[in-house]
Amino acid sequence: MSDSSSLPISASSQSSPAGPRPLRILIVDDHALLVEGLCNLLASRGFEVVGTAADGREGVEQALRLDPDLVLMDIRMPVMDGLAATRLIKAQRPEMKIVMLTTSAEDEDLFEAIKSGATGYLLKSVKGAAFIEALHELEDGTPPFSPGLAARLLREFARQGDRETGRLDPAGVLREDTENGGKDEVKVRLSDRQTEVLRLVASGLTYKEVASRLMLSDHTVRYHMSEIMEQLHLENRSQVIAYAGKLGMTKE
Repeated sequence: MSDSSSLPISASSQSSPAGPRPLRILIVDDHALLVEGLCNLLASRGFEVVGTAADGREGVEQALRLDPDLVLMDIRMPVMDGLAATRLIKAQRPEMKIVMLTTSAEDEDLFEAIKSGATGYLLKSVKGAAFIEALHELEDGTPPFSPGLAARLLREFARQGDRETGRLDPAGVLREDTENGGKDEVKVRLSDRQTEVLRLVASGLTYKEVASRLMLSDHTVRYHMSEIMEQLHLENRSQVIAYAGKLGMTKE
């Protein structure tokens, strides 16, 4: 069994007492070289790697024992895959964040990972700087997804919502809504700026990317999103983006 004392490179936990506690991370992956590289990268950026595991079953054991803030979970592993491991961890530690870090860009794996309780989904092709930025976004409450995956996920959620409401038949054909003439009634009116922020976020951009695209500050983008949530009576960013998906705003 892997243990934090046997990590290839131990992340420094000697942060300043006055500073924030570093994010404590467990890495679950059967590729030793990749794990060593991740440990080096995370340590150099101030994160604390508390342990590693080489298969899903060991990952579950380590997660429950070490209680990390975040689990970076591969999907394809021996003994137990990452999807099954994610379900077992979330059943006992529902508050624990799990981000899939995998080579699989298949819709089936993406959708199943989120249904199993994963907070985000990153591809191993991600560059180091973008990976670290995604972890910082996670600390700020933004679920991390590789480019294009969030939009695919939310379009699927929108289709599922249409099936549940009877607007989408089993063949995937959108039915007309006879009660409103076949058109969805939008009962709130967003400003042009709010609509643009929502469209860009729904397309999969991070708040920082939206801010750069619109030449706004991160704070302003977050303010617009909070206003959008209040107007739509929704509770979180994911619900807002799913709403945008139902209006077709996630289409590329």
